[in-house]
Amino acid sequence: MSEDSGLLTTNRKALTINLDDLRYGTFAEIGAGQEVSRLFFQAGGAAGTIAKTMSAYDMTFSDEIYGKAPRYVSRERLVTMLDREFELLHERLAEKRGETTGFFAFADTVAAKSYRGNNECHGWMGISFQPEPQSPPSRIIMHVRMWDKDHILQQQALGIVGVNLIYGAFNYRNDPAKLVSSLTDNVGNERIEVDMLKFEGSEFAEVDNRLMSLLLVQFGLTNAVMFGPEHEVLQPSEVLRRKAILVERGSFRPVTHVNVDMLNCACAQFMQEPAVQGKEMVVLMEITMNNLLAAGDIDAEDFLSRVDLLSDIGLTVLISNYPEYYRLTSYFRRYTGEMIGVAMGIDNLLEVFNEKYYESLQGGILEAFGRLFRNAVKLYIYPMRRAAYETYRTGESGKETPPGAGVPNAFANDVLVTARNLQVSHRLSNLYAHLMENHYIDCIVGYNPEILDIFSRDVLQRIQNHDDSWEKMVPDPVAAAIKRNGLFGYASA
Repeated sequence: MSEDSGLLTTNRKALTINLDDLRYGTFAEIGAGQEVSRLFFQAGGAAGTIAKTMSAYDMTFSDEIYGKAPRYVSRERLVTMLDREFELLHERLAEKRGETTGFFAFADTVAAKSYRGNNECHGWMGISFQPEPQSPPSRIIMHVRMWDKDHILQQQALGIVGVNLIYGAFNYRNDPAKLVSSLTDNVGNERIEVDMLKFEGSEFAEVDNRLMSLLLVQFGLTNAVMFGPEHEVLQPSEVLRRKAILVERGSFRPVTHVNVDMLNCACAQFMQEPAVQGKEMVVLMEITMNNLLAAGDIDAEDFLSRVDLLSDIGLTVLISNYPEYYRLTSYFRRYTGEMIGVAMGIDNLLEVFNEKYYESLQGGILEAFGRLFRNAVKLYIYPMRRAAYETYRTGESGKETPPGAGVPNAFANDVLVTARNLQVSHRLSNLYAHLMENHYIDCIVGYNPEILDIFSRDVLQRIQNHDDSWEKMVPDPVAAAIKRNGLFGYASA
């Protein structure tokens, strides 16, 4: 059915599905009540859509139906529910109405706010469905977080998002971007966060799940998404939960020897920290949305090229909407109380000390640093040659010159600018000295001095100018991938 102009209400979406003779399916909901099916019943005409609803709150009953699970609010449990319910539906009704019906199974497993109110409020939901009668099923699964303080409001929001998912699967499956943007219709991004989304099956054979995840950030449904070394979409809490975290931010356009050396050196130091030894650890390369949008609209091909190259050398990628580092570390604190390390160059360190980024905070840079360095956070700083530093300082790189930034005149041309001899604004010098003396900021050691003149922007320019010298400036797998796939404007001679 076609959509009227304007935003459809949740009731209208549910009723539209109930009146569609093609759709018939099962609702299985665990943990937060029958919130999605309830909205279909309230809309009227549910007998035309719902074959069965069920909820198994008791773990023993749930295990008897779906098998044992180490975690009940998990992707594994959701997939088991979807598989089992769709199998039963097809087994029992295919002969009777399979030629005229597109079957579906909707499921969710959710932990809403508990009576004590100290639990993580999140859940998994998904739908397996036949786009047309007798067609193979396709699937959409997603992870949500509920931000309402009241459990009743959380349940209501969950029900609305479930209706949006089902309606989107049936009506927007040929326009996945519209499907993504519709997931929080009538509820808003401030109440529900969708931080992982995955499309599967023949109906979505042309869909790249990484681009769909990027849309989650672009549309404001979440502030960060994650991709693994195998090009797969990851759910952040599964990766970050209770782990020490080391992250390096960059453009990685393309990833260079410097990027890898910075990460490897910082990782070696991070692993020697007493608070990290014996702990599980995750290493991330992070790209901000600001970086992706630097040239205007997001270039999907450019974005995928960066992610693919980082994946090709075995790295996990985080895309975030956190231009300020203190917001990034606060995001990590959702999932872990362990130590957090941030690897960066001198130019990024100067940006951290640029007060203009904190004008919206009542406490200014002091408030930002209180958040940034709270609970075992350390910055690991990669050195820069003086010439490159001067280029940055004078604004020739295209960046605004940090107020008061300077370099001692006594520096010889071959002297490096490090965290130890860097000069920040005079008004912040005592703060900087405090952070250095207390090892909130440390110099990266063990770096390769022969590669310090490599910058991504220079590599990119050489690629586009057909200057083969770029190949020595990036890891071998990166060079091979750029040449093989014609990335970043590369053209073979």
